[in-house]
Amino acid sequence: MTAATHSTLFPQVPETADAVLDGLDPEQREVALALTGPVCVLAGAGTGKTRAITHRIAYGVRSGRLQPASVLAVTFTNRAAGEMRGRLRQLGAGGVQARTFHSAALRQLQFFWPKAVGGDLPRLLERKIQLVADAAARCRVRLDRNELRDVTGEIEWAKVTQTVPADYPAIVAKSHRDAPRDPAEISQIYAMYEQLKRDRSVIDFEDVLLLTVGILQDRHDIADQIRSQYQHFVVDEYQDVSPLQQRLLDLWLGDRDNLCVVGDASQTIYSFTGATPDHLLNFRTRHPAATVVKLVRDYRSTPQVVHLANGLLSQARGRAAEHRLELISQRDPGPDPVYTEYADEPTEAEGTARRIRDLIAAGVPAGEIAVLYRINAQSEVYEQALADAGVSYQLRGAERFFERQEVREAGIALRGAARAGGNDSLLDDVDDLPAQVRAVLSTKGWTSQPPSGSGAVRDRWESLAALVRLAEDFARAKSGATLSDLVAELDERAAAQHAPTVQGVTLASLHSAKGLEWDAVFLVGLTEGMMPITYAKTDEQVEEERRLLYVGVTRARLHLALSWALSRSPGGRASRRPSRFLKGLRPGSGSLGTVASGASGSFERGAAAARRGPRGPVLCRVCGATLTEAGAMKLLRCEDCPSDMDEGLYERLRDWRSEQARELGQPAYCVFTDKTLMAIAERVPATGGELSAISGVGARKLVRFGDDVLAICAGGEGGAGVDET
Repeated sequence: MTAATHSTLFPQVPETADAVLDGLDPEQREVALALTGPVCVLAGAGTGKTRAITHRIAYGVRSGRLQPASVLAVTFTNRAAGEMRGRLRQLGAGGVQARTFHSAALRQLQFFWPKAVGGDLPRLLERKIQLVADAAARCRVRLDRNELRDVTGEIEWAKVTQTVPADYPAIVAKSHRDAPRDPAEISQIYAMYEQLKRDRSVIDFEDVLLLTVGILQDRHDIADQIRSQYQHFVVDEYQDVSPLQQRLLDLWLGDRDNLCVVGDASQTIYSFTGATPDHLLNFRTRHPAATVVKLVRDYRSTPQVVHLANGLLSQARGRAAEHRLELISQRDPGPDPVYTEYADEPTEAEGTARRIRDLIAAGVPAGEIAVLYRINAQSEVYEQALADAGVSYQLRGAERFFERQEVREAGIALRGAARAGGNDSLLDDVDDLPAQVRAVLSTKGWTSQPPSGSGAVRDRWESLAALVRLAEDFARAKSGATLSDLVAELDERAAAQHAPTVQGVTLASLHSAKGLEWDAVFLVGLTEGMMPITYAKTDEQVEEERRLLYVGVTRARLHLALSWALSRSPGGRASRRPSRFLKGLRPGSGSLGTVASGASGSFERGAAAARRGPRGPVLCRVCGATLTEAGAMKLLRCEDCPSDMDEGLYERLRDWRSEQARELGQPAYCVFTDKTLMAIAERVPATGGELSAISGVGARKLVRFGDDVLAICAGGEGGAGVDET
């Protein structure tokens, strides 16, 4: 969740240009007043960089020094661009273009292609992985799914670093890049991929930038036309600019220097995509007269969280570390970070889910809690643990708010009610705006009390509840606002992708959490080999992993928990070690000079792990091999060992599960996962004890579903109903 969506209140549009500056701290105000020449803003995490640059643009527009149509603000994600447009609109500067690099370039390419090249722009290829697979097949190279993804990523890296296929092997050798396959082989696939694109008349996202650069380089008349429109440029997250994006920015600018860049070298975490902090670090060299402002007042996190973040970077090495910013928390003190060691990964997930449930019970909204991990493959065990604990969650990267079916339906209903006005019987005896919205949305599934459990029904209710909260905030901020005014507001927000808050614990990778924040953050799986990741070999790769953990730490406002497991699976050898990045920071982890003296927080060993006691290795019941994968341990056999599953029983269990999920208003996996049903169908338990021995059947599910499952296994139909208690 962003700072913008943390509060859904609607601030009043400032009445004057000077009023735009109200509430800015001295450094943010300095940014806002620096309207000409090159400006470099070095902004630490949580220091209000988006606030500073949007107020800078708005002040320039409101004071008449900047024309809205002459400003182009670029960033890296649609969400960030949408947030920027939303804030500018609230400040009275709604005519400013705020886009991603790709979006801005695509608009220019679509407009100028007929003039520069002729004909229609080739079709944009949204996903290139199938075309890469075809190219590999043409080259007689066999790639499995993971290799295909890696080679696709390598082609993307080559294109954003402006490396052509023939030069790829030499560039890889020169840069000491760890290629996923033989560079000559990748070069061959890359060349064939480019040939197939030409044959099929398609372009990819990297081509959007490359072709725009090519047109601006070759057609000075077109370059001049773009430069005559855009006089001032703002680049957010400048540490993530690739060489290709920098080349495009240089062409947009021409020989002018009205450029404001904002970034933090300590948050450079996308080098695998070609991003480099060098452009940010070299900005003052390229622009000796640049105004440089440092933002170090952290308004997001407590002193305890900020202390840990500063300590983490104090151990960093390299050029980015030399430019690190020492943050100063502006918040009241909060709880110390909690460090917890668990026996194994399932226990870590269960312990995390229990802590989350306790936080929610203590009043922390589920939407203000996040579980962050290094790789997406770690999410499954946390999805299962949260589902078992009855906690709703959402995976980062899910469907956009305004594209959800229930939100679209709600918008249609609100628009219809606004048109009908006093002729809509739903609005009889309903006066104020929030009550009108509640009345309309009650026909779409909104109720004053949330439905029990999690899943699809709860997700739908949460979306509608977010619209109700939005209406309440809108009515407080806009006295006398009508239903039509709210519909117009929703339309503008949908266009800007400025979504209201939806409740549900967020599960996300550390990379995808960049730019977001929550009241409580759980950083999980912090072991050597995962943080830093095992393939981080060079010093710079390890330092990027440290920066990735720093980004994770600085997502937390108040509560911060860090945990790791000593083994992957129950009964496994406790051979793992906590991440080296925590040494000297967590209590009892040894001395690193001044860092250790400031170590704070509490260290725990997972209570569940202590109760569980030692276990032997989990063995395949077919071949006897030691099992390590969670799915295999649930089945008690290797995935590729023959199954003795009763197919008919499995289908009956699936049908029963579907019915239970409908009654509960939850996704099917919240009842039992497919793997758990497979394990049941293979082992056909006859007693509660045999059923409870199957992984995924905990005590709560045994009470709720045990009788039904045993009845189905015995040849019956089950269906005794769901015991909500």
